[in-house]
Amino acid sequence: MSRKDACFDSLVTRILAMDLQPGLDLDEASLASHYGLSRTPLREVLQRLSGAGYVTISENRGAKVASMDITVMRVFFQTAPMIYANVMQLAARCRTTAQLDRLKDAQRAFKSAGLEGEAQDMALANHRFHAITLEMADNPYLGAAMNRLLIDHTRLSQTFYRPSSADDAALVATAIEQHDAMIAAIEAREGALAIDLTLQHWDLSRDRMERFVRPDPLPVDVLSMKGRRHAF
Repeated sequence: MSRKDACFDSLVTRILAMDLQPGLDLDEASLASHYGLSRTPLREVLQRLSGAGYVTISENRGAKVASMDITVMRVFFQTAPMIYANVMQLAARCRTTAQLDRLKDAQRAFKSAGLEGEAQDMALANHRFHAITLEMADNPYLGAAMNRLLIDHTRLSQTFYRPSSADDAALVATAIEQHDAMIAAIEAREGALAIDLTLQHWDLSRDRMERFVRPDPLPVDVLSMKGRRHAF
């Protein structure tokens, strides 16, 4: 693998794993030094990342990690369930045995990360799971949309896979079971069932993932200051 390809793969993983936060300005000099590249090949890597949706490049400000602001997230939550459901339907229709075996391997990695409580590993395994279903669907039009959605899905899903209560942990366990059911539906070529399971899967995790862009409520003592505003 060339240095440019290794740099590209590393930056993709770091962005998906949230090691490089959404909206972060990327320092070309630091990246070039870290990956042992000169500025020209590094910029070629950044252009590839931009074309794939991982970074944005502006003429005056350089490259930064793709944003996940409220406007972006609104479109994401409106679009993702429709795209994923159609991909799953086509996956059930078009999958090959070899692809199904790889999907089962991805699910084993997903389960293993879940047992170990590794949110980042679960998110990356989930990314691989859905990327394989996209390969099964073999549709370039849906592929362009889903590849972009997968970037934000993987970043958001770390919120879901980091449970803060017993109820949240139960939801993660249910998500793992739903993946098993999706595999069974794809293996049986049950497209309608695959769609239904995918929509259930999105309903399960939507509220947790939306917390990423929804601010926490103000503390009660701060809210109570409204009633004392005339005391100053």
